[in-house]
Amino acid sequence: MKKAFIFDLDGVIVDTAKYHFLAWQKIAQALHINFTHEHNELLKGVSRVRSLDIILELGNVQVSQAEKDKMLIQKNEDYLSYLVDMDESEILPGVFKILQLLKDKNQGIALGSASKNARPILEKTGILSYFDAIVDGNDVSNAKPDPEVFLKAAQLLNIEPKNAIVFEDSVAGIQAANIAEMVSIGIGEETILHEAEYIFKDFTLIEESFIQKLIN
Repeated sequence: MKKAFIFDLDGVIVDTAKYHFLAWQKIAQALHINFTHEHNELLKGVSRVRSLDIILELGNVQVSQAEKDKMLIQKNEDYLSYLVDMDESEILPGVFKILQLLKDKNQGIALGSASKNARPILEKTGILSYFDAIVDGNDVSNAKPDPEVFLKAAQLLNIEPKNAIVFEDSVAGIQAANIAEMVSIGIGEETILHEAEYIFKDFTLIEESFIQKLIN
């Protein structure tokens, strides 16, 4: 049976979260806001616009819409500058093995990410050809936990939501998968992703037998 396997990008396929953190930290420092790795957890799976609002709320800082727009452009430029030297070494452990396994088993593979830079990242890391469908921040109007990104990915693969499996590292992403009535698989800490149906620390712990069980 053909299923839809939908992957989030940041923190699931590649660890670009560190680059987002550096770019947001630079914005926060300019506003004299203390922005920590713990604060960065609040931005996982969240749109760029909402992320900036969260940072401003942390510092109890108010700025005009024009200033916000300028900061959003600056953040993206800084983030993209970190991506210039990305290559296949940025792919997280075990991901390539699972992608190859799914391709060998003729399963539908899609990306469902809030990132607006998904395609260039997949190109730079050499795995773009594995994806039958890509839905990113350019294609959706609602951020997770709204399930729009995952529902669109399943639709592009022509597969019912109930036959879709989502790999996510954020609480909002897991909630989106659950709302869509898809199988939710958390990649990361059990204490954070406890709403997921299955949880793995990383892809190296996912056995072929588990993938086969999902397909069946």
